[in-house]
Amino acid sequence: MAAAAPAAYDQTVETFPSIVIGADGVYPQGPFAEAQAQFLEPDAESINFLRDNIANANMGVVAHYYMDVELQGVLTAVKKQMDPSNPRVEIADSLKMGDDAVKMCQDGATAIACLGVDFMSESVATIMKRNGFGHVPVYRATAKAIGCSLAESAERDSYRAWLEKGRANYAYPLHVVYINTSLETKAVSSSVVPTITCTSSNVMATILQASVELPEVKIMYGPDTYMGENLVTMFTSILNAEWSDERIRRDLHPDHDRASLRKLRDNIDVYPSGNCVVHHMFGNEVVKTVKDNYEDAYVTAHLEVPGEMFEIAMDKSLDGKGVVGSTSDILTFITKKVQEAVSDNLPTTRRLQFVLGTEAGMVTSIVKSLQDIMKDAEAGLHGVEAEIIFPVSSEAVMGVDDSDLGVVPGVAGGEGCSTAGGCATCPFMKMNDLDALNDIAEMMIEDQNDIRLKDHLPPNRLYGKTIGGVDAIELGSEPIMYMRHFMQNKTMDGELMQKIKANAC
Repeated sequence: MAAAAPAAYDQTVETFPSIVIGADGVYPQGPFAEAQAQFLEPDAESINFLRDNIANANMGVVAHYYMDVELQGVLTAVKKQMDPSNPRVEIADSLKMGDDAVKMCQDGATAIACLGVDFMSESVATIMKRNGFGHVPVYRATAKAIGCSLAESAERDSYRAWLEKGRANYAYPLHVVYINTSLETKAVSSSVVPTITCTSSNVMATILQASVELPEVKIMYGPDTYMGENLVTMFTSILNAEWSDERIRRDLHPDHDRASLRKLRDNIDVYPSGNCVVHHMFGNEVVKTVKDNYEDAYVTAHLEVPGEMFEIAMDKSLDGKGVVGSTSDILTFITKKVQEAVSDNLPTTRRLQFVLGTEAGMVTSIVKSLQDIMKDAEAGLHGVEAEIIFPVSSEAVMGVDDSDLGVVPGVAGGEGCSTAGGCATCPFMKMNDLDALNDIAEMMIEDQNDIRLKDHLPPNRLYGKTIGGVDAIELGSEPIMYMRHFMQNKTMDGELMQKIKANAC
């Protein structure tokens, strides 16, 4: 059970808030961490109410890792009570949400609630349609638009101008667009230059394979500037670390070596003006605190965080002390390190520290995974604690008068963001909440044709539109299908490769 910190916590730039997970419980350290830990163990009434609503509405729920802790806590508890062979609740990254929704439809769900931002509901609906479930409605938690600073950066005129410039100047351009963009962005991009989507977990494999099949390919990566620059940094770090051709073939790609990797790195063109409001604010103050006071900690970093924070995690990853990648990569890394420590079964208590270089919503899945590991081990004998550290700047928790109390900012205040660096949660994701999800379920139970449900459908700005004589929705889904082909076959789609080569003609 989550317990209060033993004493009032004075958050300074020298110490970040954190959650300690041990065999005997979960202990938050500091106001921000207390806010995250409050709902790790939700009350039974909330769990049972949502479980019954999901069952009675015959719907499935797919949610992103970045949901608020109350919603994630209840969803996690509801999933535990479900049949493992037919779960109607899944928490995942943006790509797997679509796959999970398809599985739920195959198992009989007649509607899907998608908890994320608007482009996620668009993507889920597109993947469902491509798998024969276009008749199954996808509902957002709110009728309001749920935007995304990163996705919106690809909808500017400057983004199209960048694509047009690439088409004109590069013989073999391939636009690798982050899946966290709107269907409209994907459609417009496809009409300008050959385009494939990627996730943070497969972007590296995508560009490595594309450059193997066409060594002269020019990778145009967008819109996430930090992620693109970090990919270049990652390749540079590997080359500077003097990885041998053999190691590159073993650890990166069997058909690459130092020369081909250098050529690929030099052939990456990164869009210069796109970022996520959450990851953007892991700034200088945060980096300084990590360097000065968490030298022995494991450091994790999402591919979207700013360069200096990423470089710390990248350097540590080369020695097994960190990880850079997707939310799933971060979860896997932390789980593996704790499992290894538990398996050692040493007599002394050890606390493994992990700096969480991504959105704080990840902590719900992390705590659940680590508690499962510790539960499976002999209670108390493994002597392992894990501390999940939130790299939030001191300004993220403001003092009240001269007391020791603190106020954790809400959505309107940026959810833990500060201009000094350190952004813990996404204000857009937090537009999804438990009450809103229950409202959707209850509307469906009462009347599946309730006119109010139409306001919760994904935005469909492309309906009935064509681009260059091609149906815009089909054009927008094309890059997703190219990515799915790559994931299933480990090769680029032949149609995509022909389009890239045709650009040179």
